[in-house]
Amino acid sequence: MTETIQKINIVIVLAPLLAAIIAGLFGRKIGRAGAHWVTNIGVAISFVLSLVVYNHLVSNGAEAINQSVYTWLISDGIRFEIGFLIDNLTAMMMVVVTFVSLMVHIYTIGYMKDDPGYQRFFSYISLFTFSMLMLVMANNFLQLFFGWEAVGLVSYLLIGFWYKKETAIYANLKAFLVNRVGDFGFLLGIAAVLMYFNTLDYAAVFSNVEMHKDLTASLIPGTEWNVITVICILLFIGAMGKSAQVPLHVWLPDSMEGPTPISALIHAATMVTAGIYMVARMSPLYEYSETALSFVLVIGAITALFMGFLGLIQNDIKRVVAYSTLSQLGYMTVALGASAYAAGIFHLMTHAFFKALLFLAAGSVIIAMHHEQDIRKMGGLKKYLPITWITSLIGSLALIGAPGFAGFYSKDSIIEAVGLSNLPGSGFAYACVLMGVFVTALYSFRMYFLVFHGKERMDEHTRSHLHEPSKVVTVPLILLAIPSVLAGAVMVGDMSFGNYFGEAIFVLPQHDVLAELAKDFDGWFSMIIHGMTMPPFWLALGGVLTAWFLYLVKPELPGKIKANFNWLYTLLDNKYYADIFNDWFFAGGTRGIGRNLWQFGDVKIIDGFMVNGTARTIGWFSSMIRHVQSGYLYHYAFAMIFGLLLLFGLFVLD
Repeated sequence: MTETIQKINIVIVLAPLLAAIIAGLFGRKIGRAGAHWVTNIGVAISFVLSLVVYNHLVSNGAEAINQSVYTWLISDGIRFEIGFLIDNLTAMMMVVVTFVSLMVHIYTIGYMKDDPGYQRFFSYISLFTFSMLMLVMANNFLQLFFGWEAVGLVSYLLIGFWYKKETAIYANLKAFLVNRVGDFGFLLGIAAVLMYFNTLDYAAVFSNVEMHKDLTASLIPGTEWNVITVICILLFIGAMGKSAQVPLHVWLPDSMEGPTPISALIHAATMVTAGIYMVARMSPLYEYSETALSFVLVIGAITALFMGFLGLIQNDIKRVVAYSTLSQLGYMTVALGASAYAAGIFHLMTHAFFKALLFLAAGSVIIAMHHEQDIRKMGGLKKYLPITWITSLIGSLALIGAPGFAGFYSKDSIIEAVGLSNLPGSGFAYACVLMGVFVTALYSFRMYFLVFHGKERMDEHTRSHLHEPSKVVTVPLILLAIPSVLAGAVMVGDMSFGNYFGEAIFVLPQHDVLAELAKDFDGWFSMIIHGMTMPPFWLALGGVLTAWFLYLVKPELPGKIKANFNWLYTLLDNKYYADIFNDWFFAGGTRGIGRNLWQFGDVKIIDGFMVNGTARTIGWFSSMIRHVQSGYLYHYAFAMIFGLLLLFGLFVLD
């Protein structure tokens, strides 16, 4: 059976790659229908086979598979390989990635039906799925880095898919450059692993962590740095870029410039969760550095709360959901910092379902509104879009952690785990994630009420054409709504408080906050009852009621609040001035350096001194020499005699 699973793993990876190649290279020949059929079938094959692998490992309790597929290079005894590590953590990620990707593929048929780049888009999203599978299935750092960069490359292509749109080009360039900053740290971290462990294989690195835990290096003369801490922080800098943590978060809101299906794919199951998965996979390293864990904890807490604040003032329906992604990624990161890796990955899973649901529901609204995205121009859509309305409600309730919905189990597990942590910064993090619950509920239901309830604010032409989109749009919404409700209750016992991940995640006893919480866990229903007595429930309820009062009962109040706190609104509207600072300091500074290098180095040194200066020197020398060419024989004879005397003198002196 193990050999069969190994072959299945190869098919899972190659099916979307082959589909992407066919749709990309032969899109004109197979047509639009051919492109969506071949890519949908490719991802469907990966999804079904991922379920087979999941059943083999999780349901049947089979041992993890660590297989080498291809040896690329052997240098100084170090093997650079392509290989798969398939354990419970990988199996869960494979199912989530392929399921959400399949829903996005189906949805895309309806959303992109009139787009001239139809075949190209399907090729890209199938390639995206292949890249993510290579990342999560890797058994070594080389393949991890390949998948990491491939996901970044395809996201660049997809964010700028509408390449004639200037804002899209700006957004994909921004995403690419910001991720290069994070990836530089990530690559240094991998280099440090290779330098000190002399291998890139996960198993070999993890088995030797303990003997390296006290190893130090002098990065700056006179200082000693713990090697494990340096490696963990460098790797996390990569995660900060991919998973959009402060201050490398600025690219993610602008990624909305791409078509809505890719927004769902980037935010739900692929690129942004890569950093969360990577840190959880590297738990054997992070557990031996409390400094790195505290760093992760604080960065995640800042992202969870302060990115949530930005969602409060957004009027673009997709940007509201985008900022909720930033905030929820912060929650996952906080869980990692508190050593509650299982809860963080559990939230990654539940978030993939309800966030994909919310993005695709937003896309359904955009289709119905003839590509209008401003929520201030909507309202009362409940009666026109009943399926989108109910699925949006389910997604919003899951997002805010309403008891009984998927997000409740994972988010409450994180909050309680952080409350038990005794790492430096845990008190600050706990306050942030608690306040974040109220903020999340407020911006989520602000959007929900403004879009689906209250008075209709669209023009008459738009109103007359309002209707539910086709089934290729609504069926994925229904299919995503089901796990957005049920996934939490089904999996909470195993993922947050059980031993679901086994040896895939390593936690030291002194850091095991989830084990402490597990002592009081008595099933999903008891967790609901307990949760309804805890602060997160009341904070979420307060956020919903505040949104209801401000936007349905007293809709004039938000304008008055804005006028009285205009300084705060300006701060949030300018996104804490992060983009302005980056444009001025980094982009402007880089352009300034380039301009000075051009003016001084190119114009003055190269053109002025070396090129033109050489020409002037040769011209002057030629003007002097040409006087020798007089045409008189005695001048030439004199020059020859003078030269001979000079040579004779040199020989005599020598």
